[in-house]
Amino acid sequence: MSIMEYNGGAIIAMKGKGCVAIAADRRFGVQALTLGTDFQKVFPATDKIYFGLAGLATDVQTLSEKFRMKVDMYHLREEREITPKTFAHMVSSTLYEKRFGGYFCFPTIAGLDAKNEPYICNMDGIGCITTPNDFVVSGTAENQLYGMCEALWEPNLEPEDLFETISQALMNGVDRDAISGWGGIVHVITADGVITRTLKGRMD
Repeated sequence: MSIMEYNGGAIIAMKGKGCVAIAADRRFGVQALTLGTDFQKVFPATDKIYFGLAGLATDVQTLSEKFRMKVDMYHLREEREITPKTFAHMVSSTLYEKRFGGYFCFPTIAGLDAKNEPYICNMDGIGCITTPNDFVVSGTAENQLYGMCEALWEPNLEPEDLFETISQALMNGVDRDAISGWGGIVHVITADGVITRTLKGRMD
C-alpha cells in the first residue's frame, strides 16, 4: 500500500457561475481501520479561498498550519488579501522546496479572485499545478470521483445547483472506495459569503 493511501480520503473542487465549491469526506483511518468520522481536510486560507489536503494525516495537519502562517505573513507584509492564484503558487513552492523529502499530500485549492471569478486547481506532491475549467479531484477515491464529476457537472451552475452536484458526486464516489467516506463537508464560496453544509453518508 502506498503511503498516500495510508489514511484514505477524497476531495473535490468545482466551478460554478460566480461561485466555487470544495468538498471532502470526514473519515480518519489507518488503512482499513476507521478511527474517527470528523477529521478536517478542508481549511480556510482567507474568506474567499479554501484548500483541501488529501494524503497522510500528519502532513495534512502540518501543512495546514504552515499555509495558515504563510498567508498571515503575506497579509502583514503586503497589507492586502492574497489571491487564489498567488496562494496556489505559494503552496506549490512550499511543496517544491521539500521535493527531496517531500510532504505526502496532494493539495486542492478553490476560491474567488478580486473580480469574483472562480479559480480551482490541484497539484501533486512536489507542487505541479493543474488548473482545469470544470473540476479537480484528489485522494484515494479520485478514479471514482472523476467518473461521477464527468457525469454530473455542467457549466454555469448556480450555488444551490453546484452544492447538489458536488454533494452527489462526493457521496456516490466514496461509496465505491473502502478507505474514504463516513460523511462529508461542502463549502460553497460565493461573492456574498461561504455556505458550509455537513453531509450524512453511509457509516459502514
